[in-house]
Amino acid sequence: MRTGVWLVGARGSVATTSIVGALALRAGLTGPTGCVTELPELRGPALPAFTDLVLGGHDVVATPLAKRAETLAAAGVLPGRLVDALAGELAAVEEALRPAPTGGTQADRIDAVARDLTAFRSRHGLDRVVVVNVSATEPAPAAHPAHHDLAALRDALAGPADVLPPSSAYAYAAFTAGCPYVDFTPSTGARLPALAALAAERDLPYAGHDGKTGETLIKSVLAPMFAMRHLAVRTWSGVNLLGGGDGATLAEPAANAAKVASKQRVLGETLGYVPQGDTRIDHVAELGDFKTAWDLVTFAGFLGTGMRMEFTWHGCDSALAAPLVLDLARLTAAAHAAGRTGPLAELAFFFKDGIDAPTHALAEQWTLLREFVAALHAGAAR
Repeated sequence: MRTGVWLVGARGSVATTSIVGALALRAGLTGPTGCVTELPELRGPALPAFTDLVLGGHDVVATPLAKRAETLAAAGVLPGRLVDALAGELAAVEEALRPAPTGGTQADRIDAVARDLTAFRSRHGLDRVVVVNVSATEPAPAAHPAHHDLAALRDALAGPADVLPPSSAYAYAAFTAGCPYVDFTPSTGARLPALAALAAERDLPYAGHDGKTGETLIKSVLAPMFAMRHLAVRTWSGVNLLGGGDGATLAEPAANAAKVASKQRVLGETLGYVPQGDTRIDHVAELGDFKTAWDLVTFAGFLGTGMRMEFTWHGCDSALAAPLVLDLARLTAAAHAAGRTGPLAELAFFFKDGIDAPTHALAEQWTLLREFVAALHAGAAR
């Protein structure tokens, strides 16, 4: 099943790491560490092979992909030997990247994106294309009446003002071109009623949002532990320090607020209440593509005895996110092939705030994911 993976923000750190990783896996130069779909419980015939993935994407910047990979190698994110060994393959992917359309109405730009997607699918003889948003976090958009009605949205897009935030415009373009859409960011993406209606009209699946790679991943494991042991969490505070482009973006208050809201939701949903405390995100340029989180949890046990837990998480954001991007592309492509439409709630395992997520507890999400993938494999084997 030849599958296109179209990355929005294709020259960013996460996208570049995903591209280098996919090429290295295809060439047999690395193993699938971090790729959930390569675990024995999930591997099977429904998923496109790494050798079937064809990569492309849009970006607003024009830095050559190979140069971006070299920069990440110098920062310790990518092995330099892989960047050197894959020079030819990176050049081939470079040919598939397109500048993000500019000018005209938002409808014009959406049509241009849809044409790029259709041309990519046709040029490479692909069975399907999955669009994955890995661009910078956006502020939450202002409410607009057209967000709730597809017909009104179609009319509004032809007007002089932008009606959709960029992530949602890409979701609209993806659905228009017959492509499933995955939002790996905290941005709005497909989370608008009008876009849900468009996906239903085109019989397309979608998933998101905000990949779960660090502190929130730990919260989704620890919060159920406190709940199942009937321990009362009094406070939970965290400080996140990160560099790179994402850190710079999150230095903007509106984007920061959107990210924090996504990170905090898991506690209320899992514990059944929201303990005192906040999550803070600070930009530390020196950290580059790495991030550090410090968390302090205070809780009460039997007879009200007070206790505390502290942990530190230090990780490389791109190296944590990239294999999940490939997982989500493979799983969403398989779901599309199986005829699934609408939000893929079973993929909440990968997200801080999965669309229609029935639970935020990681173990329960894992069970749902395994059952979902088993059904896909059973269907593919018939």
